[in-house]
Amino acid sequence: MILASFPSPSSEAIELGPLTLRAYGLAIAFGVLAGVWLAQKRWSAAGGGPDDVSKLAMWAVPAGLVGSRIYHVLTDWRFDEGFAEPFKIWEGGLGIPGGIAAGVLMALFIIRREGWDRGRFLDAAAPSLPLAQAIGRIGNWFNQELFGGPTDLPWGVEISPEHRPAEYADSEAFHPTFLYESLWNLGLVLALLWIGKTQKLRTGALLAVYVVGYLVARLWLETVRVDPATEIGGVRVNIWMSIIGITVAGGWLLLRGRRTDSSDDAGARVEAVEVTVSDDSPA
Repeated sequence: MILASFPSPSSEAIELGPLTLRAYGLAIAFGVLAGVWLAQKRWSAAGGGPDDVSKLAMWAVPAGLVGSRIYHVLTDWRFDEGFAEPFKIWEGGLGIPGGIAAGVLMALFIIRREGWDRGRFLDAAAPSLPLAQAIGRIGNWFNQELFGGPTDLPWGVEISPEHRPAEYADSEAFHPTFLYESLWNLGLVLALLWIGKTQKLRTGALLAVYVVGYLVARLWLETVRVDPATEIGGVRVNIWMSIIGITVAGGWLLLRGRRTDSSDDAGARVEAVEVTVSDDSPA
């Protein structure tokens, strides 16, 4: 018996007069805006130009979205509505690992083209990534997707019958794994800000910390989720990708991530800043 739970939204869209806005797309947009804002604050505090982050985001964000969709299409090829199905991103279906890879590659290209300090820029931007993801994940709540198995915990999310897996048709509430991931990402933002403040890692290493931190959570969440997923050797593809990502990024951190002496990358570290808006700081 379910003692308590919270409902899913009754609609995937938000009506504003004659306009119909998809909540999934709005969540992603707000997440991007928040991430850009935080990266701008940190990059400006490190001496960078206030417009640099916006310039990079114009290329990296679309690349990340395309990479996310391509990853989803390649790893979960379940499309039954013809050629147009892979392009319906408003219905959900963005693979975060693909988005991270494509977005970072595009960012590295823009950073090199513009001649910015790569390590300092990556440190400035790293906390903005989980912030954007934390907000964007709310869109999955509206789409009633990315939930875990049935639960009677008081924070279970109610899923309508048409969105439930067939084997759980009689269950009403499920683990809100999208919420778990969102809360984890918010904690990861705080952790990255704190780690950056300690100045114990080599410049640019915060990105690797983010990758490890995110994929550790994703590794666990994939074992809780009950949505259909492609498997290799009986294991979900995203679990394999998480293991690979943790191994690569974690190995790099252990071997090369820590500062070797007090003068290493002197002056190149992004200082932790209070996220406040003042008259002399860019918005």
